[in-house]
Amino acid sequence: MSQSDVADSRRRKTFLGHPRGLATLFFTEMWERFSFYGMRALLVLYLVAAPGAEGKPGPGLGFSTGDAAAVYGTYLALVYVSPIIGGWIADRIIGPRRAVLYGGIVIAAGHFSMAIPIDALFWVGLLLIAIGTGLLKPCISTMVGGLYEGDSRSQRDAGFAIFYMGINLGGFLAPLVVSLFSNGLGWHWGFACAGIGMVFGIVQYVLGSGNLTGIGEEAPNPAGREIRIRALVIGVIGLIALAIVIWIYSQLTGGFSITKVSDVLGIIIVLVPVIYFIRLFRAKNITDVERSRVGAFLFLFVGAVAFWMIFEQAGSTMNVFAEDHTDTSVFGWSMPAPFLQSINPAFIIIFSPIFAWLWMRLADRAPSTPVKFALGLFGIGLSFWIMVIPGMSADNGYTVTVWWLVLVYLIQTWSELVLSPVGLSATSRLAPRGMESQLMALWFLATSVGNVIGGQAARALVGFGFGPYFAIMGGVAIVVAIGFTACIPLIKRLMRGLD
Repeated sequence: MSQSDVADSRRRKTFLGHPRGLATLFFTEMWERFSFYGMRALLVLYLVAAPGAEGKPGPGLGFSTGDAAAVYGTYLALVYVSPIIGGWIADRIIGPRRAVLYGGIVIAAGHFSMAIPIDALFWVGLLLIAIGTGLLKPCISTMVGGLYEGDSRSQRDAGFAIFYMGINLGGFLAPLVVSLFSNGLGWHWGFACAGIGMVFGIVQYVLGSGNLTGIGEEAPNPAGREIRIRALVIGVIGLIALAIVIWIYSQLTGGFSITKVSDVLGIIIVLVPVIYFIRLFRAKNITDVERSRVGAFLFLFVGAVAFWMIFEQAGSTMNVFAEDHTDTSVFGWSMPAPFLQSINPAFIIIFSPIFAWLWMRLADRAPSTPVKFALGLFGIGLSFWIMVIPGMSADNGYTVTVWWLVLVYLIQTWSELVLSPVGLSATSRLAPRGMESQLMALWFLATSVGNVIGGQAARALVGFGFGPYFAIMGGVAIVVAIGFTACIPLIKRLMRGLD
């Protein structure tokens, strides 16, 4: 069967009017996000829980709020920096199809490691989840893009919007289910529940692989034996160098701790995209048009860093704020604080079809990708400025109504829908040929850098009070939004006809 015949066959099998393979990737991502967001809803609360706490969910690790936010930020940064390596492995060695499968298996192993009540295995589990996500995340999004080869931007954007709804269906269910397990049985049962969700995703992916014929089966830019060996040697040397740097830093600052590891990794993660972009711009195997489009992607990357710096606070500072300073009663029922982590995914499920319909309806009249990014940045900054009022109330010892957080998550949802799925789509279009998975990994690296900055900012500023913290962070996002808006004409020129 020719490639055109394969493409025609995929188009005849539809899922909500899209290629049937979208259903397989939709549900795989849904279960992966179930596992990820389920554990994420518990992570910071487990870190800050007192070691001697009695009752359910039980004792935690006793971190301060600032240190927990920094560790959380670095962990999420690792989750999103690992796709750089995973994308390279997919592009050069095993192909996206197998990378998704292997990644899912490693993620499940990580969650089940955290289910064992041994502190060392908790940290090992976090590392395994980061490694597995590095294989799965860039490749599954690249495969979604492959389903729309030759289709219009509007059709592709609509497909990614539906795919994004699958992400958030898993994100909606996870905090509800996992927090019920943890509240009833303990923290580690909650982590186990997240692992079971990933197992469901693996099974679904294998059973639905027939809908992905011709998508991600081979490495698009296979590496020879010499390149593979060199990459392995560089990786081993890099790990040894990292261990040495952490040891030296620990000795100079009073001894080893997880927060010291977090500091070192944070610095490295911020440097990674700088090095990566330099290599991309100097690459000899890309055309001038592709290099120009990478320049446009650089602007999108910076905007995404500012966006995720605030958005990902939902699982750290906003989670602690909900636990300690918010009246979570709704119509007489007091919900567990992690339930609030389901608000954003619920709004995504509600509004994703509306936004997908809107982009299809507007077609060529829809706002360009840079304009959508600017709107998303203004929205995310506004959401934290709204939090200044409840933040100041909390600083004065008052408990605030849960509806403040609902309003903030609504604004963040609208902002997310005009930036994140559009960014996924733009990345798949702007990527140089043969480097699709790697550029998608770089897109996720923006989230990584945003998490590092957000986590360290929380450690430095939360001590001054929630009100000032929200005001400063929201102001930074607004300033970036203004600068991004001024650069829209330049970004359009660099995109070379891709808007």
